[in-house]
Amino acid sequence: MNCRVGLDIGSTTIKCVVIDENANVIYSTYERHYSKIAEMIEKVLTRLKNEVLNGEDEVELAFSGSAGMGIADSCGFPFYQEVYATRASTKHFYPNTDCIIELGGEDAKIIFMNNGVEVRMNGSCAGGTGAFIDQMASLLNVDVTEIDDLAKKKEKIYTIASRCGVFAKSDIQPLLNQGAKKEDIAASIFYAVVNQTIAGLAQGREITGNIVYLGGPLTFMSQLREAFDDVLKIKGLLPENSLYFVACGAALCAEKTIDFDKVIEEVKNYRGSGNFAFNPPLFKDEEDYKKFSDRHAKATVLQKELKGYKGKAYVGMDAGSTTVKGVVLNDDGELLYSKYLPS
Repeated sequence: MNCRVGLDIGSTTIKCVVIDENANVIYSTYERHYSKIAEMIEKVLTRLKNEVLNGEDEVELAFSGSAGMGIADSCGFPFYQEVYATRASTKHFYPNTDCIIELGGEDAKIIFMNNGVEVRMNGSCAGGTGAFIDQMASLLNVDVTEIDDLAKKKEKIYTIASRCGVFAKSDIQPLLNQGAKKEDIAASIFYAVVNQTIAGLAQGREITGNIVYLGGPLTFMSQLREAFDDVLKIKGLLPENSLYFVACGAALCAEKTIDFDKVIEEVKNYRGSGNFAFNPPLFKDEEDYKKFSDRHAKATVLQKELKGYKGKAYVGMDAGSTTVKGVVLNDDGELLYSKYLPS
């Protein structure tokens, strides 16, 4: 079987495709790696060998993705930068594309395809990406898979910051406290992502023509696509294999034939570069830690028993934005009872 394999190792997921000689996708898989990248790659490739390649020993294979560069470089695998891979697959499958909007787990990209290729990417901040949506779903106390269904029932849109999750929480928490519907907040989160992407990346350049949506959030969340359509006043296209465009690009670019068993073995034995920055330990030894604990224990508030107390009691309540705290004190200002609960 004459086929090529492409792997897209992103910040949160692994995508793998196999294409035939006519660039048709004959196999694809999408998995969250939970930062166990090498372990998950080995699992995906082993399954691929057993279920798809039918014992074929050598294939044309290439890596791509923000988290794939390190392992590809260490193991000597062919690697193509994800923007290059995205451009390659888009030119092959949708040659009339004018602009690509791609949202990943922690990155966002706008790729303008007219008059040469121009790429706009976010920096180190993951504001307005899939990770941001995950955070906001947690704040709403819903699974991230539910947020799209909530947004379908919206009645109004609130202004929410999306540059940073902390700023967004500062906008959302008061809305929740005031009784705003989760459906409206869910839709507002999507519009915040749209505004962040356009304002932060397009930076005034007009987005027109044939627009292609890529990446997990735009694939799985129809209301996010509708929000982009609404703000841009266009109708974007979600390709059939939108999740796998980077992996498809890597496969299309793959030229080097590699022993598949060797690839699996190299990945299995990969242990990372080890060049991680770290701070010194907080305590140099057990004695140092004991001194710290003893010092802080002096500031401990002693609590007496509320049950059986006969004197006058004083109750204090602190209702904050996210929690409620309550205490009971006696005549001497000593603590008799305390409680701390999320609101």
